[in-house]
Amino acid sequence: MRNVVLGFLGTQLDSGKRRGWKPTVSLCQEDGFEVDRYELIFDSKFSRLAHNVKADIEAVSPETEVVLNRMDMDDPWDLGETYAKLFDFAKDYGFDEDRERYHIHLTTGTHIGQICWFLLSESRHIPAALIQTGPPRDKGGRGTFDLIDLDLRQFDALQQRFDQQSREYGEILKGGIETKNETYNQIIDQIEQVSSVSDEPILLQGETGTGKTELAQRIYELKLQRHRIKGRLVHVNCATLIGGTATATLFGQRRSFTGQAGTERTGLLREADGGVLFLDEIDMLGLEEQALLLHAIETGRYYPLGSDSEITSRFHIIAGASSNLTERVAAGEFRLDLLVRLNFWSFQLPPLRARREDIQDNLRYELRRAEKRLGIRVGFNADAAEAWLRFARAPSTLWPGNFRDFGGAVLRLCTLAPRGRITRAQVQEEIDRLLHRWQSSNTDPNAQLIAQYVTKPLDSFDIPQLAQVIRTCKTSSSISEAGRTLFAVSREERASRNDADRLRKYLAKFDLKWTDFSSS
Repeated sequence: MRNVVLGFLGTQLDSGKRRGWKPTVSLCQEDGFEVDRYELIFDSKFSRLAHNVKADIEAVSPETEVVLNRMDMDDPWDLGETYAKLFDFAKDYGFDEDRERYHIHLTTGTHIGQICWFLLSESRHIPAALIQTGPPRDKGGRGTFDLIDLDLRQFDALQQRFDQQSREYGEILKGGIETKNETYNQIIDQIEQVSSVSDEPILLQGETGTGKTELAQRIYELKLQRHRIKGRLVHVNCATLIGGTATATLFGQRRSFTGQAGTERTGLLREADGGVLFLDEIDMLGLEEQALLLHAIETGRYYPLGSDSEITSRFHIIAGASSNLTERVAAGEFRLDLLVRLNFWSFQLPPLRARREDIQDNLRYELRRAEKRLGIRVGFNADAAEAWLRFARAPSTLWPGNFRDFGGAVLRLCTLAPRGRITRAQVQEEIDRLLHRWQSSNTDPNAQLIAQYVTKPLDSFDIPQLAQVIRTCKTSSSISEAGRTLFAVSREERASRNDADRLRKYLAKFDLKWTDFSSS
């Protein structure tokens, strides 16, 4: 196959100003590498030099055809212009890979030109290997010649390494927990990519206890590893910023503002300079602070309280919100312009009840964390583990506090475990404790009524129906009267009208009896 070389005219080097070495001409003299055609790209300002180089090549290598390609540049150091013109050159060239083998001579031209050559070769817009040459080290010696073939197999290996690195970053974001939930894994993959290349705000939304705080910490660690930041993570719980101290806490305060010694403050925004500012529960931040914060995020500048001089602080923003910010905007409780700014990258973390396939892996994680905290080794008895996982995964177990509830329950089980073994009885006690807590804090009147009689978890479908049955039983003088009231329509279509028996069977599904209500 014929060897074809593409390269820029070296306006300095091909003039022989470096110890008489002319790289374009020298390449055509390389032993073992015959150049059948040289596509020499030049600017019309250097037309004379281009023709001289062509003549030199024809003198030392008569078998080499030299084709002069004029390509005028307004600014050869402009990346956009250089890439666009080389791209158009490649598009119109008409490569014939069946008959010709193409090479790009990287030695000549500007550094911008070299970068563009590489990009076009790597993307296969120019199907060429790369050649790098160098001058002889000794007078009269031979120069260097390096052929760089962008072997796709090498890129496969590099891609595998990049994929492995991406998985490692994903493990950082997951805290080392193997997760199976597809929705959550997609969120983590996107956050890994965003955190690695973008400095725009990240908004983490989700119910309380879904892991926003821990994920923010891990995003910070990832940004630190990827050298996106070099400062610290400053965690601000906006729910605690109440009253007149909120502005000073965030933006700092000058001593002269009050005239009292010890009243000056640096401010959390200043402490976050060069790092990450995590605004947890940002939905609880006051409207006045929201306006000041928006200006600081957009400009990197703000005025401390009582100061006439602006402070500069550049930081990455991560915000966390438990409530729906769009609804709070509609209610006039949150600024739309701040939401738009924070919502550049927004991720909705799924609750624990939507990630039941991840419960067992999270149980292992919480066990390890409890062991480290307590300084002991703890494990489940087999029947205890089965009972706990059955309860934790049940559709009726809604986990209103999400991972905060789950982690707290595991820590209590480990703390109370006799001789480091969690028993079946312990698990039942913890289940009863959780159910009592959830039911007592539930504002649903149906759930509150049922909680007085039923301790086991129920499907949400059963709650309103059972509540109506209990109310009817409590206001009826007999089980038959309650049955007639509850089955007033369906009893007309039945041959047997034993309403009392139907009601007993229904109550038995929930381990209830008429006597549970008759004394009431």
